[in-house]
Amino acid sequence: MGAGVRLRRSHVSRAGGAPIPRTLQVSEPQCGSGRDVNVQTRSTDLSGEHGLSQKLRFGSCARYQLEDESAHLDEMPLMMSEEGFENDESDYHTLPRARIIQRKRGLEWFVCGGWKFLCTSCCDWLINICQRKRELKARTVWLGYPEKCEEKHPRNSIKNQKYNVFTFIPGGFVLAVTIMREAIDEFRRFQRDKEVNSQLYSKLTVRGKVQVKSSDIQVGDLIIVEKNQRIPSDMVFLRTSEKAGSCFIRTDQLDGETDWKLKVAVSCTQRLPALGDLFSISAYVYAQKPQLDIHSFEGTFTREDCDPPIHESLSIENTLWASTIVASGTVIGVVIYTGKETRSVMNTSNPKNKVGLLDLELNQLTKALFVALVALSVVMVTLQGFVGPWYRNLFRFLLLFSYIIPIRCKKDEKSNLLGVARTRSPVPSGSSPRLLTLPSSGQVSSLPRPPHLLTQMVLRVNLDMGKAAYGWMIMKDESIPGTVVRTSTIPEGLGRLVYLLTDKTGTLTQNEMVFKRLHLGTVSYGADTMDEIQSHLRNPYSQMQSQASGNATSSTPPRKAQSSAPKVRKSVSSRVHEAVKAIALCHNVTPVYEPRAGVTAEAEYAEADQDFSDGNRTYQAASPDEVALVQWTESVGLTLVSRDLASMQLRTPSGQILTYCILQMFPFTSESKRMGVIIRDESTAEITFYMKGADVAMSSIVQYNDWLEEECGNMAREGLRTLVVAKRALTEEQYQDFESRYSQAKLSIHDRALKVAAVVESLEREMELLCLTGVEDQLQADVRPTLEMLRNAGIKIWMLTGDKLETATCIAKSSHLVSRTQDIHIFRPVTSRGEAHLELNAFRRKHDCALVISGDSLEVCLKYYEHELVELACQCPAVVCCRCSPTQKAHIVKLLQRHAGRRTCAIGDGGNDVSMIQAADCGIGIEGKEGRQASLAADFSITQFKHIGRLLMVHGRSSYKRSAALGQFVMHRGLIISTMQAVFSSVFYFASVPLYQGFLMVGYATLYTMFPVFSLVLDQDVQPEMAMLYPELYKDLTKGRSLSFKTFLIWVLISIYQGGILMYGALLLFESEFVHVVAISFTALILTELLMVALTVRTWHWLMAVAEVLSLGCYVASLAFLNEYFDLAFITTVTFVWKVSAITVVSCLPLYVLKYLKRKLSPPSYSKLTS
Repeated sequence: MGAGVRLRRSHVSRAGGAPIPRTLQVSEPQCGSGRDVNVQTRSTDLSGEHGLSQKLRFGSCARYQLEDESAHLDEMPLMMSEEGFENDESDYHTLPRARIIQRKRGLEWFVCGGWKFLCTSCCDWLINICQRKRELKARTVWLGYPEKCEEKHPRNSIKNQKYNVFTFIPGGFVLAVTIMREAIDEFRRFQRDKEVNSQLYSKLTVRGKVQVKSSDIQVGDLIIVEKNQRIPSDMVFLRTSEKAGSCFIRTDQLDGETDWKLKVAVSCTQRLPALGDLFSISAYVYAQKPQLDIHSFEGTFTREDCDPPIHESLSIENTLWASTIVASGTVIGVVIYTGKETRSVMNTSNPKNKVGLLDLELNQLTKALFVALVALSVVMVTLQGFVGPWYRNLFRFLLLFSYIIPIRCKKDEKSNLLGVARTRSPVPSGSSPRLLTLPSSGQVSSLPRPPHLLTQMVLRVNLDMGKAAYGWMIMKDESIPGTVVRTSTIPEGLGRLVYLLTDKTGTLTQNEMVFKRLHLGTVSYGADTMDEIQSHLRNPYSQMQSQASGNATSSTPPRKAQSSAPKVRKSVSSRVHEAVKAIALCHNVTPVYEPRAGVTAEAEYAEADQDFSDGNRTYQAASPDEVALVQWTESVGLTLVSRDLASMQLRTPSGQILTYCILQMFPFTSESKRMGVIIRDESTAEITFYMKGADVAMSSIVQYNDWLEEECGNMAREGLRTLVVAKRALTEEQYQDFESRYSQAKLSIHDRALKVAAVVESLEREMELLCLTGVEDQLQADVRPTLEMLRNAGIKIWMLTGDKLETATCIAKSSHLVSRTQDIHIFRPVTSRGEAHLELNAFRRKHDCALVISGDSLEVCLKYYEHELVELACQCPAVVCCRCSPTQKAHIVKLLQRHAGRRTCAIGDGGNDVSMIQAADCGIGIEGKEGRQASLAADFSITQFKHIGRLLMVHGRSSYKRSAALGQFVMHRGLIISTMQAVFSSVFYFASVPLYQGFLMVGYATLYTMFPVFSLVLDQDVQPEMAMLYPELYKDLTKGRSLSFKTFLIWVLISIYQGGILMYGALLLFESEFVHVVAISFTALILTELLMVALTVRTWHWLMAVAEVLSLGCYVASLAFLNEYFDLAFITTVTFVWKVSAITVVSCLPLYVLKYLKRKLSPPSYSKLTS
């Protein structure tokens, strides 16, 4: 142990306050084996008594005790400032005075604070154990011997459950509906996890193959995965049944991309004669520690039983990540990561529990009702004169008036109410809801039983049932087929959106690439001049074929082209030939031949090598741009017919097959923004380095030219995605030198990526610019009218894309995201605070213009001027953020939520949009060509972008207005009966006696009024077609006028008026017995509620009428069984009928008159459309 040990002291108190934690430090000379250090300091509490601090155990030290004389106080190491109490720095003065004393633990120590110290120490120990995270380390994995692993690894099981069994211990009927829904969803998740964990896989052992469950797979196991089978864990690819030593996997459930990925087996193990030979060698894999990045991997494969040992570098192309699917052949891999250490699990974020704005607003109103409840109870006790045990009477009144509060519980809160208030103490994750209990049984025994608690759960139950109904209506809407509601708690949130953040590729566009333009510098070819390219290609290849036939008769081998040959101006035909050839060779596309009917599995593979017919060939690549380019070269006559790890074959327009050897492959990365390939022409032995990439990356690599930048801008303004293609001829000596340096860099364990990039960059110098290509991504159907509708609805649209600035700007114009009359301010690139300040000032002077900003500039501005930038951007009608990473997209969503305080919606279709979708208040996913990852992570899933119009304008708007009316009506139902109780208690000398008891309160909350009230979810103010035609109606919802303190106060006044009329009328008209008051007032109350529902309805549905008649019929029928509460002889008389009718008319008729006058004098906006 070091020279200083800190102790925490808990008895030093502020004057009139709680104890202040302070830190002491004791210098500790040489410690041996276990002893206790007791530090005793003087602490005075409010009573002036002194207490002792606690005792901690240090190694083997003596026990120190501070002298408590006042003369030594200046030598204590107590920090005298508040900041010092929590300071963690270790520069405190050590105690110069301490004396060794021998003390025994005993009752005195335990009473004086030892018990508190023991409890604190135990709690701290448990917290540290629970919160301690396992350190991730690199590992050495022995092939086929998992028992050789030096450390324990997690089980290879999937766990997506959010809760445990104890979460669903009932917390009362208040949360029954919500708990039931969550329990069903959780059970379904459990069943899905169990199904995945129980999948059987073949495990290769020394004795042969054995079947194991997915959850029983361990690090080091050799697992065999068949075609179309899910990969159960992260593995290194060792062998495959494919002759080429590679296979394809589908990664749509990992990264959202539907294109197949090519994976390469470790060459050392692929060359082994038989599968069982994997156990005859001594080999291991070194793998980096588990990390999030699914696009990179660094490791090495080592075989020790050779002389010298074989070392082979491993990269991302040698890995098989969990949750991907084998698309071709059978693969064998060694497991390196399992369970929660796999890439797929580490990249799975726990989405936040989203709470609708309506729920938050109702919670605010519930707080106001709670204040009213307490105030009313205090007034009643005050008017009683605080006679007797007044606090008991206060509790009785709190229970009597508690139906003022219809319980509102947010999804992320655990709270309960026992007729009094809502407890807002936080509940730890995973614990069950806690119930608020009253002090003692002696006090509770004299309190009235609260059957009316059922009235308080109705708001929660009605709104939850309403949300389920809204979701059902959305999914059953034939105008938006395929729509799925995955989060049923926020459908009304679709009616309050102000900001829509959308992806571009695959969301606004179709993600279907079409080759549109080829530019060679002096000549440009478009869709109408592609036949000229075909004619240019025929001549060179016909000449090559004649030369090849001439060389076949000669014994002279082909001569390699001399790189030092004098440069001459090439003809257009040769330049076209070089450009098309480069496009056909520089890619990662692989042709896949689908099996034809009647062809067996064995004959299929053997035939695929020779059958290059176009009918059954498809292309697979990591990017649709790549496929579009290769399909275009096929259309002009140069066809990719075959490809494996070492070679590719092209078919010329004349039918000749050209073979090229692939020497090196440099895949595309988001950092480099380019990809390259080194190939050797088998016929001429020429070695050529081809490269293509974004103009920003290639402009500094190619030779000087005066047209590239201008033409890139021109194509981008046309909405085309551009790629620059270049080449460099290499001599055999140059390539051998490069290969040795490249191989050495790939074997590096530390900083491998940097070393490999440095070696590759040595080739990327003075490359010959061949051509510039332009590919178009077509717009989705009806994007323009949909965006115009959203803009007219008052929704501000931000486009967040990873594409280049020019392309994003062009798509924003062509999709009408930016209207033709609006100016566009392009935010210049900034790298420093000064530049950002000047550019923001320039932007501030612009008015009513769209903003286009890059991700790099956005990052700089947010670092220094976050508030200013967001404030200016929120004033723009549209914002385009280009070159955005997925993390930046989510960050922008959170910025809008924090600064603007408005509801946000994010929509996307790819795996890179998931973080943005989960961060938004409402996330919408599109099932597109990039897979279903965004769709599965979203709250709502749609099939086309145009469906968002109806989803918001019709379903979002109606869900919000219905829920607002339903919530306020349920509050009115509780307020009116509380008003009647208050009047009743006031008349009878403020007695805390319940007006209605037993089944009357249960029936009032459920059978007699529930169906008509819930039928409000069918109400609508305008037809769906009208809401789509006039999106301006949506704009009113963002102001929240359907549910506000104004509308709430109106309903409070209505409740007070009706409750007073009903109660005073019943007291005025009753004759002899009190039971008549109950019969008259309760019957009038039921009729008033049914009439109020009719008053609230704007458009009648036949189910509403059925609910009204059914509820009234149930009440009339139940009168025969309520002789405990009613006088059956009295309720069958005419006197009863006219008294109830008179009171009901007085309570409802004025409201009908006021509603009529309001519609005539100040009609709502939608009434003009319905008239």
